[in-house]
Amino acid sequence: MFTIAALYHFTRFPDFAALQQPLLELGRKHGIRGSLLLAAEGINGTIGGDRAGIDAMLAHIRALPGCADLEHKESWSEVQPFGRFKVRLKREIVAMGQPDVDPRAQVGHYVNPEEWNELITSPDVAVIDTRNDYEVGIGTFEGAIDPETKSFREFPAWWEANKHRFHNKRIAMFCTGGIRCEKSTNYLIGQGVEDVYHLKGGILKYLEEMPPEKSRWNGECYVFDNRVSVGHGLVPGPYSNCHACRRPLAPDDLKHPAYEEGVSCHQCINEHTDTDRERFRERQKQIALARARGERHLADG
Repeated sequence: MFTIAALYHFTRFPDFAALQQPLLELGRKHGIRGSLLLAAEGINGTIGGDRAGIDAMLAHIRALPGCADLEHKESWSEVQPFGRFKVRLKREIVAMGQPDVDPRAQVGHYVNPEEWNELITSPDVAVIDTRNDYEVGIGTFEGAIDPETKSFREFPAWWEANKHRFHNKRIAMFCTGGIRCEKSTNYLIGQGVEDVYHLKGGILKYLEEMPPEKSRWNGECYVFDNRVSVGHGLVPGPYSNCHACRRPLAPDDLKHPAYEEGVSCHQCINEHTDTDRERFRERQKQIALARARGERHLADG
């Protein structure tokens, strides 16, 4: 079994670029795959590997400036869910485009999974899903509001246009692992909202801890690796990805006339030109050839 560790931590890295190469070298040494993002505001990412490799990587990250109390969430997979290992330098570890937002200064009230159900069923609470529309499309909490944003950068504009709907309401927000809510709750506090809450550990922690019979979650949770989605107990779900647009596809979506592996699906068939699709077909052809060569190599071995 491969151990999958999802992590983020807001801290100040004055020279975050200097942290990149040691992380890359350690990851390659231990056969780690996945991706880490580094920025002046901290670190974010999901990585997969064997137990010893993940432990070595987590120990290294916790030794970085301000990261001693880093928390992470674990799940497991029978196959390696990532193709390679990347450590990227970014302006933000989760892009909101609001330079005044600083989760290190103040965030909303953390709510543990066992307390979340009571909060979100209170009549004076508005529950907001801060994820992108394609993530919300395969699963969310009962009664949650979908802002229908295509990226997290759209959230501030959505709030500005809709804040009148939440007068005299407490706001409860959630996301996949918790990182977006660190910023969105700080943003709302800066906008004068007093009672702001967010799900500690995000949907992943809720699905890990909450028994299905007590759950208020419907559907699957989209994850950014080859598992595509997970359900209660963090068991991998039935979804796959369209490699043209990266949106999740249910098994029945693969039977849609617009679906062509690696080229298009019913959600993106009108988003690309004929030239784009020809390029995607060539890419898919090369992927198939590489896969066939790998299978032959294994058989010969």
